[in-house]
Amino acid sequence: MATGGNAIRGTRVGAGPMGEQDHGYHADRVAVSYWDALGNETVRYFAAGIPDEEIPETIDSPHSGLPAGRDKANPPAVAKSEPYKTHLAYVKERRTDDEAEQLLDEALQKLRERRGQS
Repeated sequence: MATGGNAIRGTRVGAGPMGEQDHGYHADRVAVSYWDALGNETVRYFAAGIPDEEIPETIDSPHSGLPAGRDKANPPAVAKSEPYKTHLAYVKERRTDDEAEQLLDEALQKLRERRGQS
């Protein structure tokens, strides 16, 4: 069997001539640079007609995972991560020890009344 060149193998039907440059309309866009604390630059593209206030001031840098801002001289600082809080920690923030004692006494009293142990 002869190995010949098949011109349409591997191409889409209706793709047109190879090397065709006009594959549709390219919308106007604007490039915005972001820098992280390590000096890495990330470029994001936005539609040219978008208002400035809709372009984010900070993004997460794909290079380092750090926050990146639009001001190269003053990149955003790394946000402190809050340690995980348990449910009990949140409750202790909302209630004083005296309030907790009072609520516990009320709950125990209701339980005893329900069980008939007044």
